[in-house]
Amino acid sequence: MAGISDDEAMAIALDEARAALEHGDMPVGAVVVHEGKVIAQRHNERELAGDPTALAGVLALRDAAKALGRWQLSGATLYATLEPGPMCAGAAFQSRVDRVVFGAVDPLAGACASLYNIGADARLDHEFDVEWRVREDECTALLTSYFDASE
Repeated sequence: MAGISDDEAMAIALDEARAALEHGDMPVGAVVVHEGKVIAQRHNERELAGDPTALAGVLALRDAAKALGRWQLSGATLYATLEPGPMCAGAAFQSRVDRVVFGAVDPLAGACASLYNIGADARLDHEFDVEWRVREDECTALLTSYFDASE
């Protein structure tokens, strides 16, 4: 089953990221695909909810677990417009996703390629594949314009 492509899933994540701007949150979007179908899509809601854990990746993984009726998300891919940091990468690890795909690299807090690679740490009891720089230019431009406007 072919299902949705990485490019198509990232396009949905970018739409989610833009939705975060509507309530003043940093524009990061996330999508969870299981067996070729989107089962969850969210954006950052830290400002909206006043919750430091209301990150796009964490919220999307929570929704995916509800959609599947289980915490274990084997067979799933987490897509994010920004490289997951320690919390979202940890949630991906804990949920047992097969893959994480992201757009923009996060040299300040990235935990899937830049500073750490939680998905490829053989000391942990689960590893996941990481694909990066999918629609990187669009993801980076959205974040850059957000931070430029904040200055």
